[in-house]
Amino acid sequence: MRNSILVVLLVSSFTFGMLSAQAKVEKILFGSCSHQDKSMPILEAINKENADLFIFLGDNVYGDTENMQELADKYERLGNISGIKTLRKNTDTIAIWDDHDYGENDAGAEYLEKEASRKLMLDFWQEPKGSVRYTRKTGIYTSYMYGEGAQKVQVILPDLRWNRDTLNHVSKLDYALKRKPKKMGPYSPSIVENASMLGEEQWLWLESELQKPSAIKIIASSLQMLPEFTGWESWANFPEDRKRLFTLIKKHKVNGVLIISGDTHWGEVSKVSSEVGYPLWEVTSSGLTQEWKNVSPNKHRVGDFTSKVNYGELLINWQLNDPTITLRLKNVEGNVFTQHLINLSDISAY
Repeated sequence: MRNSILVVLLVSSFTFGMLSAQAKVEKILFGSCSHQDKSMPILEAINKENADLFIFLGDNVYGDTENMQELADKYERLGNISGIKTLRKNTDTIAIWDDHDYGENDAGAEYLEKEASRKLMLDFWQEPKGSVRYTRKTGIYTSYMYGEGAQKVQVILPDLRWNRDTLNHVSKLDYALKRKPKKMGPYSPSIVENASMLGEEQWLWLESELQKPSAIKIIASSLQMLPEFTGWESWANFPEDRKRLFTLIKKHKVNGVLIISGDTHWGEVSKVSSEVGYPLWEVTSSGLTQEWKNVSPNKHRVGDFTSKVNYGELLINWQLNDPTITLRLKNVEGNVFTQHLINLSDISAY
């Protein structure tokens, strides 16, 4: 996709960093698209938040190479940024990749260096050495579970790169004459039967994860899910994947699903009301350094978008009989650009 990033979120059987699996989470921050060679003043505001968890949704470095020493050097430069050091010291961080940290713009299953890139990525994010993410043949997807009882939060991170089938391109002429004037990208929904970003083994894993008990399920997707068509990389380019996820949520009567994503280089909130039996909300936060002025149309957008650097915030108030969830996007100074307050019951129809 065009230098951008999106994200989906899940919770796993192990944790690392300072946040234990039993810890109650009330403040989760997230973002994407952090270029290792650009100033990142937004980290000052992020580090003042004292969040329980920060989720990196992809394009966490801009690698774009098959030279693994070059990619390693870029991770080193990201890690040496003082604000990143402070964030990782004080806040638990988890991460999934998108195309640029995977290794190549808009790359999928065909990328030749994904095994080596995987090791660099997981080493940088301090993945436990025995983790299946190092060795699983179908990608680095994972999940995490936090909290106990009625306050469990699951974070699911699908891998939208390792198994992704070929994108469907429009012609250069069609892009120049029809898409670009509408602020849209060069891709169309796949016309190949059963084309997928996830692959069958990951789908079986995801179905199992969706059935684990939790009050809230955060799908942290590196690409946007709810917007139906932007022409850039998104779940809309693989409509069977999008449909399958919604079908699984209904089939297994999964409550409490929220979506966070990155990739786009703009921030916005999307909502669809008729897919799973209750409203589905998605907060897209991108980027921590990257900006894109030609924001694509999105009929599911709620409120305005921001084309400035931004980060996302998810606040949970467990003290109420019907807990509230506040979805926010914040600017470089930590001020709220947009927010939406929902009750847990609003997304718990089953």
